[in-house]
Amino acid sequence: MGAARIVFGGAVLFGLALSHRGSRRDLLALLRSGTGGRVLLMLAMVGVSGYQLCFFSAVRLTGVAVGTVVAIGSGPVLTGLISRFTGGGPLTVRWMTATAGAVSGCALLVASGRAAGVSLAGVGLALVGGLCYAVYAVAAARMISRGAGERAVMGAVLGGAAVLLAPVLAASSPGWLASARGLTVALYLGLVATAVAYLLVGRGLRTLPAPVAVTLGLAEPLVAALLGLLVLGEHLTPTAAAGLALVGLALAVLAIPAGRHRSGPSLRRPAGPGAPVR
Repeated sequence: MGAARIVFGGAVLFGLALSHRGSRRDLLALLRSGTGGRVLLMLAMVGVSGYQLCFFSAVRLTGVAVGTVVAIGSGPVLTGLISRFTGGGPLTVRWMTATAGAVSGCALLVASGRAAGVSLAGVGLALVGGLCYAVYAVAAARMISRGAGERAVMGAVLGGAAVLLAPVLAASSPGWLASARGLTVALYLGLVATAVAYLLVGRGLRTLPAPVAVTLGLAEPLVAALLGLLVLGEHLTPTAAAGLALVGLALAVLAIPAGRHRSGPSLRRPAGPGAPVR
């Protein structure tokens, strides 16, 4: 499933990058960049690919609740550490407080669900998945901060990840894609949950530091819990309600503008001649 969504979504994003003149120019510049640029591109490709393989394998081994909270919860922390130790600037108390609150809220959300057996191998894979996502986020943010458009960056990264994961998809008995239901699910995951989502993440990385952007991504389990309540008729336990409130409060802390002060290490594109006004 992870390979299918990236193969479909990566093909769409690469096609979008090729279809626009400015994105096509940025895409060629990325592919022709120096050693540093190519290393960033490869790291982002491997990060996206590795996250899919590690996350879905972790969920299979240790359950949805534990696998999700470890992978998604470790992502912001690892992103902040990688950004800090690769020249991204100091991490603020605001970011650390919000991240701790959001991760704790996610833990409360999954703790309110059904108990899942904990597998050390599954937890380890989930942590590697969080690391892969952190590497992708920091690398993509660096490429965007150097002047590449988000459409070109996501097209190159996801297109490359699609090439890396195509053999995995072919080797994993993809017969389910031949059914109408399976193909519909794969197309939805590829077009909406991958192509559209990664384009939006790319736009966010243009104006937000990578650690802040990844922490804001913890809205995912919050939205999932709300959809379960409103669409599936699930009931909130007091623990789940507390988790929802904690995640929402933590994300609000990050989302509210902090005046003229930058909230965390900035990887924004520097202004200069020819830089667009955003």
